[in-house]
Amino acid sequence: MDKFDIKLIALDLDDTLLNDNREITDGTVAALQECAERGIYVVLCSGRAEDAILPFVRRLEIAGKEAGRFLIAINGCSIFDLHKRQQIFCRKVEADILLRTNEIAEARGLRSEVYTPDTIYYREETQWTKLDVDLCGLKGAAIENYEEFLKTGFTKMLVPGDPAQLLDLQRILRAEFGDRAVIFTSKPYFLEILPPNCGKGEAVSWLANELKIPMEETMGFGDSMNDESLIRMAGHGVAMCNGLEAIKSIARHVTEYDNNHDGVGEFIKKYVL
Repeated sequence: MDKFDIKLIALDLDDTLLNDNREITDGTVAALQECAERGIYVVLCSGRAEDAILPFVRRLEIAGKEAGRFLIAINGCSIFDLHKRQQIFCRKVEADILLRTNEIAEARGLRSEVYTPDTIYYREETQWTKLDVDLCGLKGAAIENYEEFLKTGFTKMLVPGDPAQLLDLQRILRAEFGDRAVIFTSKPYFLEILPPNCGKGEAVSWLANELKIPMEETMGFGDSMNDESLIRMAGHGVAMCNGLEAIKSIARHVTEYDNNHDGVGEFIKKYVL
């Protein structure tokens, strides 16, 4: 079987690289370590903030290599160089969009959150903000003058809450902001507000350009709507077989196995290694 000539592999975490216990299994770790040994860049590419991705970087044990030095956070709004220990790419949502989103959300009894690499900030803790803190493994912090805090601008705002409420809010925000912000649900109970022209695919494109890697030699794995630009823009967009039908329909490939059965690792062994 012919193998694909791949120089960079970008990997979503939840329901893609991670199984339902939020673990990377041994078989997939071995496949990705073999990629890094061969000089293929392995880039974790998540909606999570930088510090919430680091436990999975450590699990792969490739950060010391050139091929393991980069990670993409906040759905493509941030690229971090682990060797330089610094952010090398950053996009922020405009402050007026953050303030207006928060105003509309709070009028509906919802609470918004914003992120730094290690902390989730909100006006007050709720069952929904706590869910996000627990899922991400970041610190959570309530901010007294939250509106003033928002004026500094952030890479991402998230409104957690009841899925039906969030669909309604998504429609309202999209109508209000148009192409000034990217708005979607990453999980049914998380509505995300991101800068325009910024997604996982755009971040991979920027990084590939910096590394002088043609996009046709990139591969991206994902399962959900926040992976859409990654699946569409990577030379080889790979949807998980457990992913959304909308993602599978635009992918060049679909894995044979799901996230609980080494879907990523088995695909890489078959088509890359």
